[in-house]
Amino acid sequence: MLKPTTCKEAILRWQEKYEKPANAEKNISLSFQWPPIEKMDNGLSQLINVEKLSLSTNMIVKIAGIHSLKNLRILSLSRNNIKNLSGLEAIGDHLEQLWISYNLIEKLKGANVLKALKVLYMGNNLVKDWAEFNRLQELPNLQDLLFINNPLCENMDPDAWRAQVIKKLPHLIKLDSIPIVYKNCRR
Repeated sequence: MLKPTTCKEAILRWQEKYEKPANAEKNISLSFQWPPIEKMDNGLSQLINVEKLSLSTNMIVKIAGIHSLKNLRILSLSRNNIKNLSGLEAIGDHLEQLWISYNLIEKLKGANVLKALKVLYMGNNLVKDWAEFNRLQELPNLQDLLFINNPLCENMDPDAWRAQVIKKLPHLIKLDSIPIVYKNCRR
């Protein structure tokens, strides 16, 4: 049985590959590790200058270890096993993009801390009811939402889906990769 890769080991591999220290870099990808990363840990705290961090395509279950990433603007956690949005509190005031599609998220509790979030890509998750979706109304800066292939919208007519979302999130400028056109210059 192979032991999972730790964040510290993944960062060391990154430094060996690119022959430079990770703590000075603004863009770090720790995606596709083998064996996969299963746990986000405090090894990530050394990435003090990172603005874009990708941990996609691993086996991560829970968001953690990012409390000291004061410059983080884009976090990519797609294609993992994440079940909820808790763990984002420390970066909620400055995280602008969260890419978290292809996970196991049913509930959006914890989304309310993402006050700076402009882009949320969370297609192919397990959100199935409007009560959870409505938590996105607490994101004052959300402009671009990708939500396709969640059970909530799968059984709806696409036009009805768009109309409902636009009504609930009137600040959106793009939904499911399609720009929103507002009539009568409402914006």
